[in-house]
Amino acid sequence: MKIKYFYQLLMSHLGLLLIAIIIISTLMSHFVKDIAYQNKVDEMKSYGNEILQNFQQLPKAEMNFRLRPFEDILSTRQIHFFVFDEKGNVLTQQQEMPPHEALLTKDLWTKLAKGEDIIVKRSDSRRLDQEASLVALPVIEDGKLKGGVVLIAPIQGAEELIAQMNRYLYIIVFVALTITFILSLFLSKFHVNRIKKLREATEKIAHGDYNIHLENKHLDEIGTLGEDFNMMANRLQWSREEIDRLEKRRRQFIADVSHELKTPLTTIRGLVEWLNTADVPAEEKEKCYALITDETKRMLRLVNENMDYEKIRSNQITLQKFHYPLIDTFEVIKEQLNRMAEEKNNQLIVEVNPDQKVYADYDRLIQILVNITKNAIQFTEGGRIVLRGKEEDGETIIEVEDTGVGIAPEEVKHIWERFYKADISRTTTPYGEYGLGLSIVKQLVDLHEGQIDLQSEKYKGTTFTIRLPLSQQKG
Repeated sequence: MKIKYFYQLLMSHLGLLLIAIIIISTLMSHFVKDIAYQNKVDEMKSYGNEILQNFQQLPKAEMNFRLRPFEDILSTRQIHFFVFDEKGNVLTQQQEMPPHEALLTKDLWTKLAKGEDIIVKRSDSRRLDQEASLVALPVIEDGKLKGGVVLIAPIQGAEELIAQMNRYLYIIVFVALTITFILSLFLSKFHVNRIKKLREATEKIAHGDYNIHLENKHLDEIGTLGEDFNMMANRLQWSREEIDRLEKRRRQFIADVSHELKTPLTTIRGLVEWLNTADVPAEEKEKCYALITDETKRMLRLVNENMDYEKIRSNQITLQKFHYPLIDTFEVIKEQLNRMAEEKNNQLIVEVNPDQKVYADYDRLIQILVNITKNAIQFTEGGRIVLRGKEEDGETIIEVEDTGVGIAPEEVKHIWERFYKADISRTTTPYGEYGLGLSIVKQLVDLHEGQIDLQSEKYKGTTFTIRLPLSQQKG
């Protein structure tokens, strides 16, 4: 069963209000009664002490006559009293006064005999229909009880005061309930509207519309939820855009790979059919075999790049790092790629101190530098590619600098992404540029706990900088 937020809010407010009213009214009732009781007791003790002064100074025969003024005064204040002697006999008593035996129990007489004042709040069921105060004051001479006075009176005005207080309380309750109702209605509509906006935004999210922003000016829990919702929507929008970009690049990559595979497979198929159906001279056979070998290597590079990327992503690669001279790696790179550089009239230059060490996996560092250097050669024509190594702040700094066409600023931030190629027109390069090389490089550098960065300016060249920590003592 659904209970509207308004009713929930109203019930909570009313519950708190009623509990507060009940507690306050109960405490006030007891407080007023206690004040009225204490005031009456103080008044009765004052009159009782005056009566006892006359009791001690007058003979018993004149007592009724001399105490009559007290009877008139006290009767107007609804206070009844009687005077008793040492044997408990009543010497003077107002009319319609309950018997003293009904007012003073044996225990109270015992206390009076010891000289103790008696102050009791009790109900006089024979005479009064409400709570009453009783005061008994003894007269002690030479340690013995000589008599005393007993006064009894209802707690005059307490009930009337409480009734008056309750009338004001009813007015306060009515006003408070009205304010509570209006406040609950306002707050419920206010918060329900905010929740409704969140719900509508959630429905849009559920239908795939992430371009949502909730206006939020309230610093409370719902406001915080709105901020979190905006953050979630922004992240979902970014994720969808990223997925769209990856999907677009993936489709382009598949098209490129299909084209790249189709071309060598078609070439190999034609060469094989030619070799099987005709008498081919020995020289032509050698050329055919060399061409088949090159095309096969081209396909293997594509497959290996994909396999390497997936192995890195699934943490299936274990690095075997050790310290060795950096120049060894540079010489291998130069030996492998020097012919490729010469085909484009480029100079491949090595600048490194022979004693410079690097702490890395030998094979993976060669893979990193081969990918970067191939990119440098690919986009440089008649220029220089420099492999530079040095040590700085406990790190080995490796730079691959070229004088090629450079990379546009808007493309730099995407250069490490999978399937991304800065120049899509170069998809038919013989060097395996399928948009995976640099993403693999970035993953491998991260595995080495290093950093890689690039600086590039269009038509002025590019510099890749790799920082690898020398985390162990060089040997």
